[in-house]
Amino acid sequence: MIRICRSTLAHLSLCTLLLCAGVTFAAPVRPQVQATGYVINATVDPATNKLTATVAVTLTALEDVSQITLELNNGLQITKLVDAAQHQLTPERLTTNSTVRIPLTTPFAKGTSTTLTFDYSGTLTGSDTSPVEGIKLAAIADPVSILLYAGRWFPLATPGLFTNRFTAEMHIHVPSDYRVVGSTTTESSPKSIPGNLTEYNFNWTKLGFPGTLIIGKFLAPISAPGIPNVRIWVTEKHKAPASGYAETAAEQFEYFSSVFGQPESGRLNIVELPDDAVSAAWAPQIAAIAGNRIGDKNSRRLLANTIAHQWWGSEVSPATLNDAWITNGMSRYSELMYLEETAGKTSFQSAITDESAAALAYDTEPLTTLGRLDYFSPQFQNMTIEKGAMVFHMLRWEMGDEVFKKFLRGLLSQYTDKGIRSSNIETVAEAQLTPANGSAPNLQAFFAQWLDGTGAPQFHNKFTVYRLGNNKGFRTVGSIDQDLDLFRMPVALRIETDGKTELRRVDVSGSESQYTIETFGRPRRINIDPDNWLLKSTPDLAVRVAVLRGQNQAAQGDLMAALGEYQKALDINKTSSLANYRIGEIFFTQRNYQSSANSFRDALRGDGDPKWVEVWSHIQLGRIFDVTGQRDRAVNEYRLAVQTNDNTQGAVNEARALMQKPYQRPREEN
Repeated sequence: MIRICRSTLAHLSLCTLLLCAGVTFAAPVRPQVQATGYVINATVDPATNKLTATVAVTLTALEDVSQITLELNNGLQITKLVDAAQHQLTPERLTTNSTVRIPLTTPFAKGTSTTLTFDYSGTLTGSDTSPVEGIKLAAIADPVSILLYAGRWFPLATPGLFTNRFTAEMHIHVPSDYRVVGSTTTESSPKSIPGNLTEYNFNWTKLGFPGTLIIGKFLAPISAPGIPNVRIWVTEKHKAPASGYAETAAEQFEYFSSVFGQPESGRLNIVELPDDAVSAAWAPQIAAIAGNRIGDKNSRRLLANTIAHQWWGSEVSPATLNDAWITNGMSRYSELMYLEETAGKTSFQSAITDESAAALAYDTEPLTTLGRLDYFSPQFQNMTIEKGAMVFHMLRWEMGDEVFKKFLRGLLSQYTDKGIRSSNIETVAEAQLTPANGSAPNLQAFFAQWLDGTGAPQFHNKFTVYRLGNNKGFRTVGSIDQDLDLFRMPVALRIETDGKTELRRVDVSGSESQYTIETFGRPRRINIDPDNWLLKSTPDLAVRVAVLRGQNQAAQGDLMAALGEYQKALDINKTSSLANYRIGEIFFTQRNYQSSANSFRDALRGDGDPKWVEVWSHIQLGRIFDVTGQRDRAVNEYRLAVQTNDNTQGAVNEARALMQKPYQRPREEN
């Protein structure tokens, strides 16, 4: 998974991934060939932004074919292409989808393998030639160049992104003042070669995704004290926070190893990415983070998610994109498990609420049919990441903590270096739950609801309390109603009585489920699923869903559609601080300062959910006063922001800086 956050304020509660592309529906494409191995010789010249490469790719036919289509970055021009018999081939470039169509001189029979050798070169400067519009995935520049696997800087079988596992032997030549970080199962020292160049050799012999290289004027790698297997590669600009960040990465790597077992490799490289590229990317042994996020305390979750891909993405991968929810979702849930471990239950519960909103934002397609959507569309990203995470969260509730962890370790051990399917999840889960008497539980209803269905239940509770004789307490007879006829899951009830609070677990099946509970104290209140173990629809969540959709529209530049979604949120809850805050952002972008100020004031007068709205509303009001020439009023708002003591996303630090220097709109906004 490659991750990008478009702005700090737009993602304070939720970080939506790769929102540049619209939802694209397409029929699933059957892969014709599978790439199994690469031998890559490449020269990278940051001074000219140029890549020159010779690549031999071994392909296995999955059906009889007379022509092959491979993906290749539009910035690269093929100068020579030959087959295994050295016959010259003439590829056709299709720039609309970053592919090349290759007619073969001899038909390629199903089950056989062959090798094609490409010579190509080109200038890679940014997102203009990217296979994903607007996102920099392959760019050669000073001081850091990126050749990410998803940038298609070498020919990839299609479809096959993040599903077609391969080996790679790479020999990379760079100027002598640059270092290269890649994936390798055997360490080798760089060596000087003619032309004031250095050759770096990488050889990943396991089937996986080793096709990412990051080249930079990096300092010698920095390790956390006593932990040499976790290293961080940064330029001089980001040297100061590197050591502390390495310690954080080592802590996360150790935590995930304790939960999931040892990863494919015991080595991990944290690598600096350019600030204007993606926020994060992963490859075997690599967790790459944007330079401006390194050392930022608010990027700990981003780092955890990226490191988790060493297990969920690298060690096991989706068999098809219909199964991408497994690795995308479990990487996100790993991030949340680490949050729970380090920040406690309250932070975890807050994150689960955000996750639930994101999971429902585009919930119109079953998880197991998403392979026909564009990989980088908002719907594919939200569903596979957020709803995928919630599926694992609910499965944890079904299983219990210890069995859930055994289940995860079982998945990883059974499918190491392989693709995994949704059906495998059900099989392994039921095997973990099989009791000693040999009768296996039936999780069919669970997976049918959450993988093959859409929507979430909206619970309603009705109950009557009866006093028992002889001072034996009270009996509560009630029913849980919800609107999904096929729903079947255990649901927690929290019963608040005159005495102690009690918890019960009730099996809910169908649209109405009866329950009977006896307590010593009189029940005063009964809450359904108080700890948010289930993905469910509530009025509060409907507000968050509408706001999230608005954020996604705003990220794509459709401000009017964003305002429409925010207004839907206000129609549900007129005092929503979050919706008012987002409206204020839109008006500020449009330079409608009075309306913007009004909205931020409404946010401050609203329900205060989430809490960070208060501090950032004061900062935004201060910015408005600064750009309208009212410095005294601006400083007062920054002072109020500091007094909240809420440093969410560095808010207090930002307010203090603005007290010293007035806010000015960035030049590109003027």
